[in-house]
Amino acid sequence: MEKIYSNEIELNAKNGMPVLILSIFLVFAGIAAIIVGAILIENLKPAAIGVILLILGILYTCVCWIPFLGLKILKPQEALVLTLFGEYIGTIKGEGFFFVNPFVSAVNPTAGKGMATGTEDQNPNAQINTTTGNINLNIPSKIISLKAMTLNNNKQKVNDALGNPIEIGIVVIWRVIDTAKAAFNVDNYKAFLSIQSDSALRNIARLYPYDMADDGEEMTLRGSSQEVADKLKAEIQSRVDIAGLEIIEARITHLAYAPEIAAAMLQRQQAAAIIDARKMIVDGAVGMVEMALAKLSENDVIQLDEERKAAMVSNLLVVLCGNKDAQPIVNSGSIY
Repeated sequence: MEKIYSNEIELNAKNGMPVLILSIFLVFAGIAAIIVGAILIENLKPAAIGVILLILGILYTCVCWIPFLGLKILKPQEALVLTLFGEYIGTIKGEGFFFVNPFVSAVNPTAGKGMATGTEDQNPNAQINTTTGNINLNIPSKIISLKAMTLNNNKQKVNDALGNPIEIGIVVIWRVIDTAKAAFNVDNYKAFLSIQSDSALRNIARLYPYDMADDGEEMTLRGSSQEVADKLKAEIQSRVDIAGLEIIEARITHLAYAPEIAAAMLQRQQAAAIIDARKMIVDGAVGMVEMALAKLSENDVIQLDEERKAAMVSNLLVVLCGNKDAQPIVNSGSIY
């Protein structure tokens, strides 16, 4: 049965400085033993002590590099996931100079792999010096960063709740909180996060319309950015818990209609804006006409019959609702 790692084991590694000093001293001691053994073999008869010193010096000189493999340097917000002969033994966290078992191996599944697919990039460790033309090879680091990092995937085309094609993109702020899950539960936690973010974005985008729907839908992708961001963050977090990742923030960075319908939607928005403006103008004009008629009747300025009131209302509405300035015509006669 597949083993799922749920919690990391934090190792209390020893300080590496005493081990470094001792290892350097022993290297020089091994060289000295070789020299002294050679001198004793040359001068003493029998030279058993010299032979023993010479053999011990040569043997240690051949293996003196092994203790140096256990020396590890970590900077702030970095971690090393260690395995011993294939078995996970723990994680070193925190800055410092440490010494661990020289035979342990550090594991970082993202070393030398791309973010989007998790596959190895072409020559991922090669950098070409444009000045000299030489190729410099960089060894992928086995250190897992615990810092907050940013994922900014490419824009993707999805359908909103009304079926309209839209282009949408997000940015995700995340970090590793469980190195054991990140290293062993998924093949590449960075690629896993990228794929799950795209999938969660599609699921969230199809739940809401781009803009206000005809039935008065409250939640929209454009107008309810904070609510959508909270739901998007929760959706991604539920998907990447198995990889030991924490989603700090997830927000929409790009939102637009797809090019094939952008022009039509722009005309629709313009038409809706014109209708709303006309409604406001008509409401205001009707109120002003009512107020004018009420004032005239209240102050007995003039007595108007129904025909004159109709003519006055028509003239006022034309003046108040027209797109252009009214050109007054003075009537010198009678309307009868």
